Amino acid sequence: MKVKYSTMIVDDMKESVYFYTSKCGFEIDSEYDLPNGAFITLLKGNGDTMLELIKDNIHETGLYSIGMDVEDIDKEVSDLKSKGVEMVLEPTRTSVGQMALFKDPNGINIVLVEHDN
Repeated sequence: MKVKYSTMIVDDMKESVYFYTSKCGFEIDSEYDLPNGAFITLLKGNGDTMLELIKDNIHETGLYSIGMDVEDIDKEVSDLKSKGVEMVLEPTRTSVGQMALFKDPNGINIVLVEHDN
């Protein structure tokens, strides 16, 4: 598994983007307006890992999820289950490939993504 992104729910998108770009050296990769006033900004730093900031009126502020790229989602899910990990979402087809989800001991969502080639 390779960490691909971390998702944080933020209170103030403008302030958060300013902090991560001016203080931490990230660059804005892309921005998305979503229904119900939600907004996503993807930030890119060094390497392949992205930081996803989400401003919405649903989730509490803080770390929401960590996304991990996997080569074979079925194998990874099977290995995790054999170690006693309960899946919240079994492998499911998405627009980019397949994803599955489980939670760490702190309740953080861990998203596995197998991208289509």
